[in-house]
Amino acid sequence: MFNVLIIGGGAAGLSCALVLGSAKKLAFAQNKSISIITHQKTSDLQNAMFNNVLGFPPGTTGASLLNDGKEQLAKLYPHVQQLDGEKVVQIIKANKLFEVKTNKKTYQAELVVIAIGYSNLITIKGLEDYIEPHPRAAQEKHRIWLKNTDHLIEKGLYVAGTLAGWRSQFAIASGSGAQVATDILTLWNDGKHIKVHDKIG
Repeated sequence: MFNVLIIGGGAAGLSCALVLGSAKKLAFAQNKSISIITHQKTSDLQNAMFNNVLGFPPGTTGASLLNDGKEQLAKLYPHVQQLDGEKVVQIIKANKLFEVKTNKKTYQAELVVIAIGYSNLITIKGLEDYIEPHPRAAQEKHRIWLKNTDHLIEKGLYVAGTLAGWRSQFAIASGSGAQVATDILTLWNDGKHIKVHDKIG
């Protein structure tokens, strides 16, 4: 059972995991169990090239970022459990928890963050009632979003990245994941707004 389970190992999911992982030094986050299902096969980043993202050398590929992001998370925040080689097939609300079923196992989590792409080919059962046409994508592309208010679909269930209704830009998706992470940290901090920064020295 996890306090937070993040679904998706792209820009939004990894960003969310990195920010949550970096908060371990804070008293209210020390004993929280965090996990991420790092399914990346269908990520739009697989074919991406980045020349216009601050801090990335020109020519950086999305495929390298996907791999490097998992390595960064494992190296800096090994307490964040990475579940690789699993694909989510169903999410069920069970009392105060969520049951997340993959093609291999079933997990329980207090909070779930859905951070997968915005393709209309989404196959996760349990999300049908939240699916609507994407508000910031060309209609002919048939993109979707999960209807939410400030990333919150319902109590305990969050969405991040393009599936939250944002445009498909790396910085926007990554920032959306970080926003969800700080919202969760704020929840753990009894509603007192929190952000996590590293400083030199």
